Amino acid sequence: MSHLIPLSRVARLVGQPRHALQEMIRSGSLATFDGMVELDELLRAFPEVKWDDDAEFRRVTEIKEKAFAKRVLERALPDKAVLAARLTELGDDYAAAKALLMHYGNVLAWLDEKIEEIDEDASAETHHALHSVRAFLLRNLAEVPAEAAQAQAVIAKERILKIMSAHVTILPSGHEFFVEGNDTLLEAALRNGVSLNYGCSNGNCGECKARVVSGEVKKVHAHDYVLKDADKEAGVILLCAYAPVNDVVVEANVAGARDIPVQKLAAKVKSVEVFNPHIAALHILAPRSQRLRYLGGQSVELAFDGMRGRYAIASCPCEDRHIEVQIPHRTDDAFASAVFGTLRAGDTVGVEGPFGEFALDEDSPRPVIFLAFGAGFAPIKSLVQHAMSLELAESMDLHWVADEAGHYQDNLCRAWADALDNFSYLPHAPAADLDALLGGIAQDYPDLHRFDVYAAGTGAQLEQARRRFVDAGLHEARWFAGAQDG
Repeated sequence: MSHLIPLSRVARLVGQPRHALQEMIRSGSLATFDGMVELDELLRAFPEVKWDDDAEFRRVTEIKEKAFAKRVLERALPDKAVLAARLTELGDDYAAAKALLMHYGNVLAWLDEKIEEIDEDASAETHHALHSVRAFLLRNLAEVPAEAAQAQAVIAKERILKIMSAHVTILPSGHEFFVEGNDTLLEAALRNGVSLNYGCSNGNCGECKARVVSGEVKKVHAHDYVLKDADKEAGVILLCAYAPVNDVVVEANVAGARDIPVQKLAAKVKSVEVFNPHIAALHILAPRSQRLRYLGGQSVELAFDGMRGRYAIASCPCEDRHIEVQIPHRTDDAFASAVFGTLRAGDTVGVEGPFGEFALDEDSPRPVIFLAFGAGFAPIKSLVQHAMSLELAESMDLHWVADEAGHYQDNLCRAWADALDNFSYLPHAPAADLDALLGGIAQDYPDLHRFDVYAAGTGAQLEQARRRFVDAGLHEARWFAGAQDG
C-alpha cells in the first residue's frame, strides 16, 4: 500500500519552496500523482534530507516570517475540539495499520501451514521449491530495509505536521494554504494572502459562506447567522467559525480588485516611522470587528483633523489588522505635514478604501519583474509581500530606481533576497538618463516575453518604462502599472 503526501506538505518536509518542487516535476526529476508524492519517490528524490532534524526548516521559516513582516504565529495548539478530532483520526489510522499487520501475520501463518501440508506428499523438486519460498519470506521479513528508518522518520514528521496543521485547497481558484495553531479557515486564508469573501468576520453577516467539498471541519466559534437546512445538508459553513480537522477542499469565491467594496473605518495609529525627511510610514491598526479588505498594490484615503490624502498601501493583506501606508513629504499635502509633525501613536485616523486595480494576476505562474520609481516602492512592497505569501511566481526580481528619498528600506529588500532563493534585489541610483537606465534593465532579460512586469511611479516614468520593455519583447498584456502622481 503506497503512502501519498500532498505536494504542499512535501515542501514543508524537505524545506523547499513549492515553486522549486514544481520545477523538479517539470524537469522529470520528481514524479507526482494528482498533486501527491509517493513516499518511496520522496526518499529517492531527496536522499540528503535529515528527516529527524527540522532545525534548518525552523531557521528558514523564522527568516521568512521576519522578512515578510507577517505576524509570527503563536506556537499554539489547535482548538481542543479540533486537536481531539485529529488525534482520534491518528488513532484510527494506527488501529487500521495494526489490524492490517495482524491480518498479514495470519496470512503468513496460514501460508506456512499450507507449505507444510503440501510438502508432506511433495516431490523432491517441489520440496526444494517450497522451502526456497519459505526461506525467502523469512529472510526478507527478518531483514529491515535500509530505507525503513528514513520512511519511519518521514511518516512520523508528516503525522506531527498533520496534527499541528491542515492543508486547504480552494476551488475553483486552486489556492492552497495551511491552517495552523487555532486559526479558523478564514483567518488562515487571510494570513496567507488569499482574499476570500467575508464581511464582519465574527459570524453575524454570512458573507463568508462556503461549501466543504471533502474533508472534515469542526465548529470552533459560535455564530448568530442562521444557515438554512438545505445549506447544511450541502456542506455549507461559515469560514470564520470553522477549522479543518484534516486536509480539506472548500468551494469559495476569491475576490479580485473589482469585487472588494469600498469600506470606511476608524483606525488607531500604532506608530509613525520617519525614514528620512522625504518619506515616512504610518502604521495603523484596524478594529477587531472591522478589518480592511484589500489586495496588494491598492491604495486608501486617510483623514485626520479635517485633512485628507490618498496614498498607496505598503503592507500585505496577510498582515491581519495592521496596515502600513507610506507617505511622501510634500509641502502642498496637509495630511503628510501632520504625519511628519503632529500625528502621534494612539490618534484615530479615518480610513476609506481600497481604491485602484493595481493588483497581482493570481492566475499567472510567470516570473515577475517588479519596478519601483522612488516612493512607488510602497505599492511594489505590498505586491512583493502578497506574492510571497501566495508563493505565486517562479522568480521575482525587484528593481528600485531611487529618487531624493533614496532606498529607504534597503535592509528589508536585502532580507527578502536572503530569505528566498527565487528573489533578487537590484537597487539603482537616481539616473540623469532614465531612458538609458531602463534600456539597460530591459536588455538584461532577453526572454522578456516570459515575464510579468509590475511597475509603480509617476505617469511619465511608467510610460517611458512601458515603451522600453514592450520594445524589448514584453507582451503588452503582461505590463501592470500603478501611477503614483500627486
